[in-house]
Amino acid sequence: MTPWDRGAGAWLTRYTPHRPGGGRVQLVCLPHAGGSATFFQPLARAFEALPDAPFEVLAVQYPGRQERRSEPLVDDLLVLADRVTEALRHAGDTPVLLFGHSMGALVAWEAARRLRRPGDTPPVGLVVSGRGAPSLHRDVRLHLRTDAELVADLRYLSGTASDLLTDPGVLGMVLPVLRADYKAVDGYRYQPASPLGCPVSVFLGDRDPWAREREARGWREETTGPVTFRTFPGDHFYLTAGWDAVALAVAGSRTGVTAG
Repeated sequence: MTPWDRGAGAWLTRYTPHRPGGGRVQLVCLPHAGGSATFFQPLARAFEALPDAPFEVLAVQYPGRQERRSEPLVDDLLVLADRVTEALRHAGDTPVLLFGHSMGALVAWEAARRLRRPGDTPPVGLVVSGRGAPSLHRDVRLHLRTDAELVADLRYLSGTASDLLTDPGVLGMVLPVLRADYKAVDGYRYQPASPLGCPVSVFLGDRDPWAREREARGWREETTGPVTFRTFPGDHFYLTAGWDAVALAVAGSRTGVTAG
């Protein structure tokens, strides 16, 4: 079987080559609100630099951005999770580890819950980054803020280079995507269900205003598998300052040991 078949469509972007062989894992990364698959390219490079890293790095490309720019945006998180799940069903027979940051953590978690259905192959693990437990989700109505307020949020969270936020052309592309993603997150409602059975690793920035450790502890309730926590120096986008450390921590999550 190929790493994935055509049923995955444009949803999965591959950043490292498929290498058949035992012990390989497909690390499928899901980006934050307003983000795209290319956010995870540095992570792929970090894994390529590791000796004998068992990961093939893929990333989910949501509609409405980059090569999918002409496609309609999806502003419902559960619909987004349904479509991601369907793509993952075509991801081939190599085990999958899901890694979601911020909004992507919620989408990854909802996809993992869906992949427990008969005939599906559940992920071997879940890494959630920059997101408190889904049961503590807060409706802050970010999508109703003005353009100026959204730009201020981007500056505050350090997710977009500040010089780009003065370019009207860039803002014309970024803000509709961000607003649709925020609407998806704002509209999300937690539905209790039986917990996952896989390991869950929780990654946090120690100065992240949106995901604090006390809010992340609730992830313990969402799986019967082991739950580990790793805190990195930085804000909501701590990843961009330390992809090598993130790669080591993801590798540690695969073995159930948090990398130091």
